[in-house]
Amino acid sequence: MSVGESYEQAAARELAEELGVRTRPRFVEKFLCEGEIAPYWLAIHDVVIDVDVHPDPAEIAWCDWIPETALRSVLGQWLFVPDSIEAFHRFAAQR
Repeated sequence: MSVGESYEQAAARELAEELGVRTRPRFVEKFLCEGEIAPYWLAIHDVVIDVDVHPDPAEIAWCDWIPETALRSVLGQWLFVPDSIEAFHRFAAQR
């Protein structure tokens, strides 16, 4: 996040930079994440993408669509940043 940039602006910029998608994310929740190094504020957003994505190989090592049930089954098997697992559970609880 850049100085003066809102969470929504940062989320939209990251979507454009990493996936080549230009859209406006919807704010879901902000929470204090303990983090691996130090606590920090993390905001969760969602967006419906109905266009092709173009992952930037400098930013994204792997990209695919995974149904929620399949994602839940691999959370304990694949390597994820712990913060992303907490964010996923919080997002899923909101739905």
